[in-house]
Amino acid sequence: MAKEIVKNRIPNWLSLKKFMQGLHAAYAVVIFATTFIFFFPLLMLPVIFPRHFHLVGVLNRWWARIFLSASFIPYENDYRVKLDTSRQYIFCPNHFSYLDIPSMGLNEVNSIFVGKSDMEKIPLFGFMYKKLHITVNRDSLKSRYSTFVKSCEAIDQGKNLTIFPEGGIITVNPPDMARLKDGAFRTAIEKQIAIIPVTIPFNWIILPDSSFLPRRRKMKIIYHEPIETKGLTISDIDYLKKKTFEVIDSELKKQLNEHR
Repeated sequence: MAKEIVKNRIPNWLSLKKFMQGLHAAYAVVIFATTFIFFFPLLMLPVIFPRHFHLVGVLNRWWARIFLSASFIPYENDYRVKLDTSRQYIFCPNHFSYLDIPSMGLNEVNSIFVGKSDMEKIPLFGFMYKKLHITVNRDSLKSRYSTFVKSCEAIDQGKNLTIFPEGGIITVNPPDMARLKDGAFRTAIEKQIAIIPVTIPFNWIILPDSSFLPRRRKMKIIYHEPIETKGLTISDIDYLKKKTFEVIDSELKKQLNEHR
């Protein structure tokens, strides 16, 4: 009899848990939309006044902080080294979850994103994203080359870049990363600026790509020491990719082992 009561309670508890997760997800969507509408006029400032591009990073940071705090998602930026804000960087995080975008919005170093052109299709948000960031259609060779050119131009203008080097959420078995693509590393070598590997260990647990039901866990974003590119040439792309992959992958394994 006791066993039957336990069996009946488990499905009820799971149903309640899923209902609460669904409620949290719906609430987070409302918060995302509300905060975006609030910030939209401000985000138009660097569109109208391109010389003030640093505002993109500032506004992204405030947006991400408000969205995550209002969505009850705790977070922590972990900088393993103090970054020199007088230098330029390309930030390369792993990418397993849609939460990775607001996570990188928390970056204390102002930067713009290089992301998929699919973002342009989102009403209003897509317009803002296209104007402030760099988009790429990875199925088009012409688009990939154009993105490389625009990325180099952005560096020449004094901007920092955030590029998800896996090319999207494409891994089939997180936290195992997909193979890194060349774009970020080609740009870094061309412009002789450092790569910052970034490990985001728990977002795929908080919000899996296959689900819109968030789970309660602290978000963590780990910024590693810069990988210098001074003196590297195009023939060193594979070396740079391998080194970046190893730094992120090693930290992913370490974090997951420590927080099981």
